[in-house]
Amino acid sequence: MAEPTNKGDIVKEQTKVLVTGAGGFIGHHLVTFLKGKGYWVRGVDLKYPEYSPTDADEFEVLDLRRWDNCLQATRGVDEVYALAADMGGMGFISHHHALILHNNLLINIHTLDAAHVNSVKRYFYTSSACIYPEFKQMDANVVPLKEDDAYPAYPQDAYGWEKLITERACMHYRQDYGLETRIVRFHNIFGPLGTWDGGREKAPAAMCRKVAIAKLTGKHEIEIWGDGEQTRSFCYIDDCVNGIYKLMRSDHRDPLNLGQDRMVTINQLADMAAKIAGITVNKKHIDGPQGVRGRNSDNTKLREVLKWEPEISLEDGMARTYAWIETQVKSSMKSAKVA
Repeated sequence: MAEPTNKGDIVKEQTKVLVTGAGGFIGHHLVTFLKGKGYWVRGVDLKYPEYSPTDADEFEVLDLRRWDNCLQATRGVDEVYALAADMGGMGFISHHHALILHNNLLINIHTLDAAHVNSVKRYFYTSSACIYPEFKQMDANVVPLKEDDAYPAYPQDAYGWEKLITERACMHYRQDYGLETRIVRFHNIFGPLGTWDGGREKAPAAMCRKVAIAKLTGKHEIEIWGDGEQTRSFCYIDDCVNGIYKLMRSDHRDPLNLGQDRMVTINQLADMAAKIAGITVNKKHIDGPQGVRGRNSDNTKLREVLKWEPEISLEDGMARTYAWIETQVKSSMKSAKVA
C-alpha cells in the first residue's frame, strides 16, 4: 500500500497484478510498463529475464504447468496478464507440436482456473494470429485477417490450436463464473531484450542477427528459409504493451487483433536490416519451415474499439532492434574468442 501524504490524505491501495511469462520478451516489457502506470506487480516464470533485471515488486520462479503453483501465483492479485507459454519462432513451433500442446494447455487451464478460485477480477489472455485458418493464408498477397475469420477453425499448427482452445475457455469462464476476460491476438511482436538466437527467435530478430554477423565478419551473405517472398506484418514491442493495457481497461470482451497492418516480405525485411547496418547482403535461399504463405492484420476493429492503432514504423522498430542485437552479437563473438 502506498504511504499516506503528510496532509493525512488516505491513498487508495495499489491495484495488484500478476504477469505470467514475466521472464520472457513481452512479459518483461509489460512488467516495466505496468510499474510505470503505478501498479504493484508480481512476475512469475520458469526463469528470470535474460537481458536486464526485472522491475517487478516480487518475482517468483514457478512451473505453471502445475495447479498448485498457479494457485500460488494468483494469490492476492486483482488482475492477471497471462503471457506464459512454451513458444518460439517457426523453427521451434513447427517441430514440437506435442510438447507445445501439452505444456501450454496445462499452463493456460490451470492459470485460468486458479484465477477463478482466487477471485481475480480481470484476466487478460494473450492469443495469437496463429489461430487463423491456414486456408485463408495460402497467398503471399493475403487478404488482411479479421477477427471473425477465426471460424470455421483450421489453424496450421498445435500452437494455433491451443491458443484457440484457451480463447474458448476464457469465454466460458466469463459466461459461467463472471471472470472478466480480455483476449488479444498478437501479430508478430518484436523488439530489443528478446530471444535473438538458438532457434526460438522470431523473424525480425533472426534477420538482425544474420545481418549483424555478416557485417562484423565481412561475409555479406545470409540464409533465408524458402524463397523469402512469404509475407507478414510486424509490431514493435512499445506499441504492443500499450495496446495490451488499452484493451485490458476497455469493455471489449471478444478477441481483438493487435499488430501492424503493413505487410512486407521476408526478403524486404532482410534488406531493411541490411540498410540499417549499412551493408548490402547476398540472400541465399535454403529449405526450412516457412509457416503460412501470407499473414496480415485487419485493424478495423482495433481502431473502432480502442480509438488507437500501433504508431511506431517498422523501420524505426527495426533500427532500435538491430542496434541492440548487434551489441549482443559483438559480445558473443568476443566471448567466443576468449574461450
